[in-house]
Amino acid sequence: MASKKTLNAKNLQALGPRRLAELLIEIGEGDPAVKRRLRLELAGRESPVAVAREIRKRLASLARARSFVDWRKIRSLADDLQMHRQAIVDKVAKQDPSEGLDLMWHFMELANPTFERCDDSNGVVSSVFHQAAGDLGPIAEAASPNPQMLAGQAFDVLLDNGYGQYDSLIPTLAPSLGQEGLGHLKQSLTALLNSTVTEPAEEEDSVTVAGVAQQARIRTIRHLLTQIADAQGDVDAFIAQYDEDMRKVPGFAVEIARRLLAADRAEEALQAIDAASRRRRSPWDWHDFVWEDARVDVLDALGRSAEAQADRRSCFEQALSIPHLRAYLKRLPDFDDIEAEERALDYVESYTDPVAALSFLVSWSDIDRASALALRRKADLNGDNYWKLNEVADALAGSYPLAATIVLRSMIDFALANSQYKRYKYVAANFLVCSSMAFAIDDFGTFETHEAYAARLRREHGRKYSFWKQVS
Repeated sequence: MASKKTLNAKNLQALGPRRLAELLIEIGEGDPAVKRRLRLELAGRESPVAVAREIRKRLASLARARSFVDWRKIRSLADDLQMHRQAIVDKVAKQDPSEGLDLMWHFMELANPTFERCDDSNGVVSSVFHQAAGDLGPIAEAASPNPQMLAGQAFDVLLDNGYGQYDSLIPTLAPSLGQEGLGHLKQSLTALLNSTVTEPAEEEDSVTVAGVAQQARIRTIRHLLTQIADAQGDVDAFIAQYDEDMRKVPGFAVEIARRLLAADRAEEALQAIDAASRRRRSPWDWHDFVWEDARVDVLDALGRSAEAQADRRSCFEQALSIPHLRAYLKRLPDFDDIEAEERALDYVESYTDPVAALSFLVSWSDIDRASALALRRKADLNGDNYWKLNEVADALAGSYPLAATIVLRSMIDFALANSQYKRYKYVAANFLVCSSMAFAIDDFGTFETHEAYAARLRREHGRKYSFWKQVS
């Protein structure tokens, strides 16, 4: 049974309405945020108009504020904004959507001046404004404003989006704008784009600040026009925002192809995807298969399954991609997949990077192969890849302590040979794990016993006192 001093609703109710009211007044006198919350609650009992009046007063006060808000006070500012945003949604817009919509537009006007006077490095303030921008959609649907008027309001703010608060405004307002409003907004943006493009550059032979700003403005308008095209379901209008060179960029080609595919224009989608010039990857590049995956989807839609399978296999072989191998095997006939899996795992074992191969085999749950690979390719293990090797060692330790020991030693050797003193704490722990696992290893075979390994480390790295201090 909870104590009567526990802070919960039941115990507080026992104090009685009068005492609770006195306490709230006392707390509110020392905390402006509490006082504002109490005023909103009292106004809510009166009418939505009264709540709106209180909110407008607070928004006006915030708009006049000039003092800088550092990281210590940013949470309080965010909480204040959130409280008033929630009040607009719950206490005004639900009963008077038109008033709520007008209030939310005023709330969004605070975004730029607020960002300019605060340290929002943790993003708590921006999250409030992103929520508020999202609220505009359902409130507008309930208020049913004139589509052209709503388009005009959107146009006025979309080009003053320095902090990204309006990034999703067009998709959010699309249901309320409808074809009429979207068309009006498109017309306004297109006219602005045409006037911007035809503006003469200040200096033809050099990149000026004005020229850079002009190009940024053009990119912004074109991006907004792609959002309108998506909202209208107009694939050709979307494509029109990219010139010939841009359509050869893999990322843009993927966006175009996926929209063409959704519009049942698969042949055109393949042309778009194949028109892109893929950048050649070095062995150290992180593999992003967005282009390849889009091409596979298009090939499947065209019924060219053999080519799609070849691309899946290629993606797997490029970077030992588990999702692509699974997708490849899934589409093979029964029993063929078993043989194909064996061939794929043989390929993994011969992969140029044994650490990547070990990581793959562990994720594939083929610990037997992983153990054999670790022992066979000991000399090729790059102990610098500790983020992968630690996972491999953990997976091997239970059933294959010798293989786990070899993996751990690769990290120890790398850190000591390269004087990576920041890692000594961690590789010393690896050394102690090797020591404990040595008792579970009956035969070290051609590998050094733990005693011999420890003696060699003493000879070669005896002066690396910080490591040995960690070990002891």
